[in-house]
Amino acid sequence: MKLNIYTVPLFALLLLGGIGLNPKTTKSNTDKLDAGITQCHITTQAFAALGDDETFLSEHEKPVPFTYQGPGEMITYDVPGGQKANAFMIKSAKPSKDYLFVVHEWYGLNAYVKNESAKFAERFPQMNVIALDLYDGKVADNSEDAGKYMQSVKTERALAIINAAQDFVGKKANIYTVGWCFGGGWSLQTAIEMGDQAKAAVMFYGMPEKDMDRLKTLKCDVLAIFAEQDKWISPAVAAEFETAMSKIDNKLVLKSYDADHGFANPSNPKFNEEAASDAYDNMFEFVSARR
Repeated sequence: MKLNIYTVPLFALLLLGGIGLNPKTTKSNTDKLDAGITQCHITTQAFAALGDDETFLSEHEKPVPFTYQGPGEMITYDVPGGQKANAFMIKSAKPSKDYLFVVHEWYGLNAYVKNESAKFAERFPQMNVIALDLYDGKVADNSEDAGKYMQSVKTERALAIINAAQDFVGKKANIYTVGWCFGGGWSLQTAIEMGDQAKAAVMFYGMPEKDMDRLKTLKCDVLAIFAEQDKWISPAVAAEFETAMSKIDNKLVLKSYDADHGFANPSNPKFNEEAASDAYDNMFEFVSARR
């Protein structure tokens, strides 16, 4: 494993919480974006540093090839500063102010993510589904490229994409979030960014926010789904998150499965159908109860 400030040791940085960066931004609401970068930078970049961890890479077997053929279309929307963002959108059957923001795992916005988005749209026909693209068009089909793409994500750009998506759907939208792995952590970060518009957040084996000051700004309940065999987003990480969430007003529903990291991905050789089915049932029930 390559050694850098994130991996010696990786989680030591996460414990530092409030230490972060304050880069320049073109976001009109600079106070919000700068605060987000400052407080979540350590969490997001520390997880991204796993892209340098050879063990983490080797644990992710080459995904099974998959082709998506279904509803939805790629869209673009404006991001302050001039660089547009990409997303995959499936509109609701009837006009709706409810939106589910889907955040891809470390391979990017691929066919699998589009297919899962279609499943969500089928389950929630009165909800618009938008799968965000934090990789700006890059998609990997192997762990080496996925690791590079994950590491290349800049927190300020990711937050700009997320905040611009909020602008795209409008101030009256009800926003729900879900994501896996890399996207699991970013699902929580997205919910934090959405403020009062956030209605529920679902994270599959994603890195929780460690900074209590930032976590206290969360305005919605969280369903956190973990894998007991996960060596990185481990049971210890889950227990720490449970303790942190007990200190704020929002409810945490924590589900843990005897499975490995990535168990909910049908294209992953470690896919656990029984655990994934139960996890999704819990997700659907959780979101439905908050609509």
